[in-house]
Amino acid sequence: MSTSDTRIWVGIDAGKGHHWAVAVDADGETLFSTKVINDEAQILTLIDTARERADEVRWAVDISGRASTLLLALLIAHGQQVVYVPGRTVNRMTGAYRGEGKTDAKDARVIADQARMRRDFAPLDTPPELVSNLRVLTNYRADLIADRVRLINRLRDLLVGICPALERAFDYSAAKGPVVMLTEYQTPAALRRIGVKRLTAWLERRKVRSAADVAAKAVEAAQAQQIALPGEKRAAKLVCDLAHQLLALDERIKDNDREIRETFRSDDRAEIIESMPGMGPILGAEFVAIVGDLAGYRDAGRLASHAGLAPVARDSGRRTGNYHRPKRYNRRLRRHIFYMAAQTAMMRPGPSRDYYLKKRAEGLLHTQALLSLARRRVDVLWAMLRDKRLFTSAPPVTQAA
Repeated sequence: MSTSDTRIWVGIDAGKGHHWAVAVDADGETLFSTKVINDEAQILTLIDTARERADEVRWAVDISGRASTLLLALLIAHGQQVVYVPGRTVNRMTGAYRGEGKTDAKDARVIADQARMRRDFAPLDTPPELVSNLRVLTNYRADLIADRVRLINRLRDLLVGICPALERAFDYSAAKGPVVMLTEYQTPAALRRIGVKRLTAWLERRKVRSAADVAAKAVEAAQAQQIALPGEKRAAKLVCDLAHQLLALDERIKDNDREIRETFRSDDRAEIIESMPGMGPILGAEFVAIVGDLAGYRDAGRLASHAGLAPVARDSGRRTGNYHRPKRYNRRLRRHIFYMAAQTAMMRPGPSRDYYLKKRAEGLLHTQALLSLARRRVDVLWAMLRDKRLFTSAPPVTQAA
């Protein structure tokens, strides 16, 4: 094969331990298909092999997360053009190719062929160091929160087997005092023995807020049950262990949140993002971690589409003007960032609450009005970042030419 004025496309089915690379020419014919260990030396060998086969090489991957970090870093460092082919596209297009089998080689072949035929895939680039740090920190925070939810669910389940009244008495996910109490007193008999006065003093020595209220509720719940349930002693030991784990996990979450705030506020856009009602440092950090520098979004509509806030048309024949919720969007960007920020802003007086009440007056349900408010706030946030302006309640005045 002549390498002069030729172009090939290399599709890579990325994985944690190894990748599979397939190269196709302009006619869609396979040039080579090989397994590549997720190692710098082997990836560099793949790059050299592809360069020897053509003057221009176009690369495409189906994963842009941690599994392909080394691969993307090496490709971009060597000046290669890389695009992202969504896994949903690969899964749907696999059925258009011969054979019903599914292998890494076939997926890589589909990725390369799609990159050859289509020109609308998003290019990939190495994110800035700050964005990479925020992605690591926010992903770690999400894991810690998930662990906390699991711990609380286990703790409550064990408490039901000890004293259902004690399990109902407190919201263990929101209050630290009851969790501190469970590190020492878990059974109704133990709570009755210590009494309200001594339990209050014990909690106060451990800096528990509203110690008297916590002690009173706990002893009242213990008084409602005189019988000891089967397996109570073993369950009490497990509750004690879970309570200690939960307190330690809360400290890790607090340290992680502090690091997120410090990293986020070192960005020039932090002050602009935080000035918008409902957007604190944690949501702002997650927003930056997902969207990066906004270079991949041509306008606010593209950002709203990525967040699943732009309706998709479903017209056919005489049926026109039908819209539905999109299926391909970033769930975290929609539900956790824009939706939560809109809900927080709606509860305080200001333009967001006025807009929400206006939509409710038009007959929209609560969720529909919040989504409409979230869509409007995307436009506002986009304009603020574009113009580098802080949020103000009064709309900016258009200056005469």
